[in-house]
Amino acid sequence: MQSPFLTSVIITLMILAEGPSGRTERISYNTVKSWAHKLGFELSLLGKYVTRVQELEESYRQAEVKPRDGAALVQEIAKDIGFLMESKISAVKRIMDVAESLAENASNDVKPPVMYHNAKDNNLTMTYSAHFGRRVNLNYSNFHIPTNVYNQSYNVVTAITWAQKLNTTFMNNYDLDPSLSWQYFGSSTGFMMQYPAISWNMEPVDLFDCRTRNWYIEAAASPKDILILVDNSGSMTGIRKEIARHVVNSILDTLGNNDFVNVIKFSNETHEVVACFNNTLVQANLANIRELKTAMECVDTDKIANFSIVLRQAFELLENFREQRKGTLCNQAIMLVTDGVPENYKEIFATYNWRANSDDPDMGDMPVRVFTYLIGREVPDVRDVRWMACANRGYYVHLSTMAEVSEKVLNYIPVMARPLVLRRTDHPVIWTPVYADVTDPIMTDWLWEQRERSYQRELVETHRIHNPETRQRLMNLREERERRFVQKHKRTYDQDDDLQEYRLMTTVSVPVFNRRPNANITEQVLVNGAYWVTKTRETRIAELLGVAGIDVPIKEIEKLMLPHMLGVNGYAFIVTNNGYILIHPDLRPVFRNILKPAYNSVDMAEVELIDDGTIPRNFSKSLLQFRDLVINQSSGMTTLHTKYHYDDMQRVGRMRRDYFYTGINNTPFTVVVSLPVHGHGGSYRVHAIEEIHRYQHQRDKDATDYFSGSNWRVHPDWTYCGYHYDGDHSFSTPEEELLHFLRRTRVPGWKWMDMNRVGSHPPEHSHSGSSRVNTSKVERTSYYCDRNLLLSLVFDAMVTEWFANASTVREEKGPLAMLMNLLSRKELQQRFGFTLAFVATHSGLTRWQDFPIENDTQPEDHFGKLHPRAIDEVWYKRAVEQYYVQPDSFVFSVPIDDAGADNETFVTASHAIFIGKMKAPAAVVGFQFKHSKLQSLFRNITYSCEGLGNCQRSCEDEGLHCYLVDNNGYVVAGENSSDAGKFFGQINKHVMLSLVENGIFDEIEIYDYQAVCFRDEKKICSHGNILLTPLKTLERAANWVLGSLAWIWVKSGIWSSADYAYAYPYPKDDDDEQIDEETVDEDEEEDGIMVEEVKSKPDVPDEKANAEKSHETSDQDRNDEEPNAETKGEKDNQPPQIKRTRPETCDQRMKLYLLQNVSADKYDIDCVSVGDVERDCERPYVVQPVDSSNMILLVVDAICLKSDAEKLTVAPKEVEDYKDSLACYKATNSLPRRRPDSCIRNHTKEREIKDLCGGASRGIGITLLSMLLPILLTVPSSLFAFF
Repeated sequence: MQSPFLTSVIITLMILAEGPSGRTERISYNTVKSWAHKLGFELSLLGKYVTRVQELEESYRQAEVKPRDGAALVQEIAKDIGFLMESKISAVKRIMDVAESLAENASNDVKPPVMYHNAKDNNLTMTYSAHFGRRVNLNYSNFHIPTNVYNQSYNVVTAITWAQKLNTTFMNNYDLDPSLSWQYFGSSTGFMMQYPAISWNMEPVDLFDCRTRNWYIEAAASPKDILILVDNSGSMTGIRKEIARHVVNSILDTLGNNDFVNVIKFSNETHEVVACFNNTLVQANLANIRELKTAMECVDTDKIANFSIVLRQAFELLENFREQRKGTLCNQAIMLVTDGVPENYKEIFATYNWRANSDDPDMGDMPVRVFTYLIGREVPDVRDVRWMACANRGYYVHLSTMAEVSEKVLNYIPVMARPLVLRRTDHPVIWTPVYADVTDPIMTDWLWEQRERSYQRELVETHRIHNPETRQRLMNLREERERRFVQKHKRTYDQDDDLQEYRLMTTVSVPVFNRRPNANITEQVLVNGAYWVTKTRETRIAELLGVAGIDVPIKEIEKLMLPHMLGVNGYAFIVTNNGYILIHPDLRPVFRNILKPAYNSVDMAEVELIDDGTIPRNFSKSLLQFRDLVINQSSGMTTLHTKYHYDDMQRVGRMRRDYFYTGINNTPFTVVVSLPVHGHGGSYRVHAIEEIHRYQHQRDKDATDYFSGSNWRVHPDWTYCGYHYDGDHSFSTPEEELLHFLRRTRVPGWKWMDMNRVGSHPPEHSHSGSSRVNTSKVERTSYYCDRNLLLSLVFDAMVTEWFANASTVREEKGPLAMLMNLLSRKELQQRFGFTLAFVATHSGLTRWQDFPIENDTQPEDHFGKLHPRAIDEVWYKRAVEQYYVQPDSFVFSVPIDDAGADNETFVTASHAIFIGKMKAPAAVVGFQFKHSKLQSLFRNITYSCEGLGNCQRSCEDEGLHCYLVDNNGYVVAGENSSDAGKFFGQINKHVMLSLVENGIFDEIEIYDYQAVCFRDEKKICSHGNILLTPLKTLERAANWVLGSLAWIWVKSGIWSSADYAYAYPYPKDDDDEQIDEETVDEDEEEDGIMVEEVKSKPDVPDEKANAEKSHETSDQDRNDEEPNAETKGEKDNQPPQIKRTRPETCDQRMKLYLLQNVSADKYDIDCVSVGDVERDCERPYVVQPVDSSNMILLVVDAICLKSDAEKLTVAPKEVEDYKDSLACYKATNSLPRRRPDSCIRNHTKEREIKDLCGGASRGIGITLLSMLLPILLTVPSSLFAFF
């Protein structure tokens, strides 16, 4: 029998042997280092074998390395773009000159109807044009007329009659310069004549009016400061308030980035509609315009209007802007929106606006024009309102229905243009900011609403399924479909497919004037207040006929920015005079295929992120100084330390960059070249060309021989060679076009038509140092080539020709020879699962060799289809950057995906080939292999202690968790394949934070200043809640009765307004609507228009919805969140809750991670202590770098794992550091800008223009019901409680 004492001793010894807390011996860093070394060695050996990297390095030994001259590059780019823009200016001026001549000699004796080619009802034959990207007719122009303009009105048909003759000019322009895009003339009467002819897309709705487009607005008048005064007194209740809001919105739609604006509401007091825009004017960019429009939805009516106080405030504010040299320092105007004034306030105008000559104001300068908009049918007297406009060189408009607003608001533009027209010979040339073709930014909210409705309808339909299993299966299928859609979206982020339907443009435009000094005008005159008569008289005029414009696609400009000369991680961008981006690789104008609310007002300071650790929007002094030099079109160079994101804003890097900049002549643009600078300083490039002209005399040698087979691609966005008339020569792929021109080089008489010789490129380049462009027609077979790029490509093809040839004899040396002696290629492939090897070169060539695996399924999209862009691919950029960290290493990555890896997941490995003493990247080689094979290799190595000496534990133990993590913190392999592709912080937050704290990883905060967030529509106007009292119920009933009566009234035809849609009965915004499923129209359901709004459950907190839908991920292709539906956590028998939102511009921050290049002492630390449990878990892991790779091997002690529901995520979060809204912060902290060079705001002859300042309304026959209804609508709702 054993003694109790002996038993106690044995138990004690066992406990001590296990260590603290009953744990066994833990793992040491030496064991992990051995695993990491073995894993790195095998992967490196595999990579060298599959990619044959040593042979490729030998192939490039004859290539030269030259310094990259940033100053010369920026000058060359600016010159080429300047020539292109000069030719467009010449073409648009020809349109302008011909249009003015046609109008001057045109007859006014035109009687409707007039026949013309209507773009909305097209009967012309259309053929597809690759140049224009759609079906067109190159022999004709056609006309687009806005929906609110009558196409057979006298003014319209008169202008169309002479404008049709512009078609000859359009065609001649295209013959002279076949690189021209759309040419058009926008008339002040509303129509737009466009060449070539197209069939206008009427879906989903046609809101297009050329007079509200930026190219028209900015050319029609010089920049302007606009102050809109909105009467919100008690008399403006009901339809008048809605008309007033529509007037304000329509005025705001006519402003551009070079204008300034504010809106003040007034009754007995004055308030800016956006409180933080107090006592100032803000730049009329899309973000500020959107803020003002949103605020107008929240305007209430009350009390009595005090016009004296608001007029004085307006004049003093505008005077302050003039004196302090703020705003535009050009035109200024007050827009007064009211339903009547008690007097004309002459003394106020005399005090503030007639100082130059108060006795005879017309003889002096008036700094401010006044435009008045009288609202309402029943107005007792219009004389004072009209006088206010006429006496201050403005225009008066009377509006009684919503349908009139869009057209009549535009009457102010020709008035503002009068000084410009009176100059006659001065036609300012305007270049617009970037914009999206014919798409109206107003459509953003509508498209998002349709997206929400479609998604919410799908949720409701899924919920109707009674079988829980079927319902869950459908929901899972939907989620998987959405995930795959987003993944596809990410893979094709920069390709021209259905995911990117917008064509970004800039436009050059010039105003077109009526050269006639006088004209006969016909007007209606009220005689004795009793009847109207028609009178005709001659008067002085200054008429704006319209604006001529030519589009310049952004892609065409990008082709001239020499991307192949800038090299990997180098880029060029263009900035406007406002500091906004015209072109930049990080400009992301689209989210979920919808234009962002402020897509064209992204500042250069918002995309060039300085690595200084400051808070959001605290831009560094060095960046702001650099920005000032750029917007003022200086020439020079500066160096900045930057941080940058890539791979869909999920990876981050740091880099020192040299910036070279210079202005583009005769434009408001400045071009900037950004080149990366590494340790040795400067930037270097590979120069290696193969002269092919000698091949003409060698029958046995042909450059096309280097491009045999089909397993190669060239960069689809680079121009190697091309025809001026690309529509005459159709090529299905860039590769086919390249082979065509290589064959042409063997034809006798071939000449290089490159970018440096006269006549060797499109007409916009055809000059010899002068500003005169080529005016001769270009032959239909003329071509151009980038000689240096093409010959570099041929050289790369020659030295890599063997790469894709499986029959090439291999001579391996060293470890590779040993490996080949042990295993055949088939055995190697079975072990490692490699399926493809590739090489991409600096000239844009990509080759690959497939290694198919028997009985294995092929991927849905082949590597060659997904990755043809060589130096612009993520794996190329990462390999080049990794070279500066560890030259011999491969970069390993898996797709970033929370769903983890599956049988179709591939690991991509890439390695950069640098040549020369100064080291320049010539190419990147790589291979792909199955993730399942990497997983097996990882386990085979880390689950074994064989040959490791004092190794007692391995990753096979349940107490250890092992991971391969890449240099940005994403799991490449782990114990479970489901962890692959996830950010490691999501798996173990505390270990990731410890890695940061111990200097293994660096946490870098990135700010996304182009993000989109979603706001609850019900919270946009912060009205107080109203209790559901009996009076409230009666009010709702009364509203419904009045709405129904109005609907019957409209349908019966009593009311002739075109805007009857505003009279239908609908619930209040704060009500939820229950729609019976039997009443929903099937067709509308299929279109995603109808949605079953389900009453929200009071026990579902709003915070949950906001958390689920608080942000748009940082790239136009990354936002994988659908419109919100609060379904999680609810019972199966409850329908999903609907929440309507509105997209808004916001700032977001995200914390990304980068592996530090640290010494071994940071890694060589055990997680073993002497028995102190607390200290044990201070660093409960061992980490070692994996040799010759970008990965670390991380072994975590599971006993120290803390259970924490909160994950460490790289997902973006909204920046909420600003006191008010983002728009308020930006308005308060606005950045400097350079004003446009042209400003024409007055002319002495304008005083001769008499009485062309708007006329009184003829009046409309009004029925008794039409008189009573506005009165009923203005009755206080509380009175209905007495009925």
